[in-house]
Amino acid sequence: MGGGTGSFTVLSGLKKYDDVELTAIVSMADDGGSTGILRDEYGVLPPGDIRQCLVALSETSDLMRELFNFRFSEGGLKGHNFGNLFISAIEKITGDFNKSLDMISEVLKVRGLVIPVTLDKVRLVAELKNGKKLYGEGDISDYQMISRFGVKKIYFDKKAKANPKAIKAIKEADLIVVGPGSFYSSLIPNFLVDGVSRAVISSKAKKVFVCNIMNKYGHTDNFTVQDFVDRMEKFIKPKVFDFVIYNNTIPLKALLKKYIDEGEPVLFDKARKISGRKFIGADLLSKTNPKKQKGDILKNRALIRHDQNKLAEIIMKI
Repeated sequence: MGGGTGSFTVLSGLKKYDDVELTAIVSMADDGGSTGILRDEYGVLPPGDIRQCLVALSETSDLMRELFNFRFSEGGLKGHNFGNLFISAIEKITGDFNKSLDMISEVLKVRGLVIPVTLDKVRLVAELKNGKKLYGEGDISDYQMISRFGVKKIYFDKKAKANPKAIKAIKEADLIVVGPGSFYSSLIPNFLVDGVSRAVISSKAKKVFVCNIMNKYGHTDNFTVQDFVDRMEKFIKPKVFDFVIYNNTIPLKALLKKYIDEGEPVLFDKARKISGRKFIGADLLSKTNPKKQKGDILKNRALIRHDQNKLAEIIMKI
């Protein structure tokens, strides 16, 4: 459960295990970059995070996966991603987002299911403690004063019903993995959807939270691993997670300096008492760090990321 690059990483790692049946439940709050333009101009549901999960679970050719991730760098389509355009076009043709995903899953030979957490067209709203309101995931993601003022409330502009497919998947799961991902714009929105938190609480599955490697500048400054868990659980239920996976290795100084605008590493607070959960720390750093794509119009993308294989290995041990 999550959205964006975090879900891509988890799914890509777990897909390599033949005995795992995978379902991705994806946030539908995204409205930045190419996705935001498509939402505004065509009234479609956000395709960006869905696309990343489809590509992660795809067993088609490398060329097809590259095609779905291809981003135009010039002309009228500058900033747009081919996969986003394709998903939105199929949605307009069928008029049914769930049906569209079934068709695209066949094209990409997706192993598993990719399910939008809601089919309602909603906008994320963050109300800060100083009274300022931020409208939309894009504005929230770009605003770098959230840590300074604090979040009073975060909600959708209207009620969002859970996709029945998502509730069914949660109820039938043996293991539920939440995260990693942008705290306010990728993780929390899943649990603002009516019925999702209740489904997770009542599920008999083991519940795992994967903590971010880096704090996001202006959003989660000085958050520890425990802070992430505690604040995430406010939207579900205290001590709902059985396991917490976190990175215990500091990235190289040269890398931290290069990406200084991203934020500081998330640290484990050794002085803090732990109860009710098992914390698993390991070196989870990816040795290859992605470069910003040409034509990408989003300002902030995490560049220090989890190693998909290391992360998947720990999840499989659980």
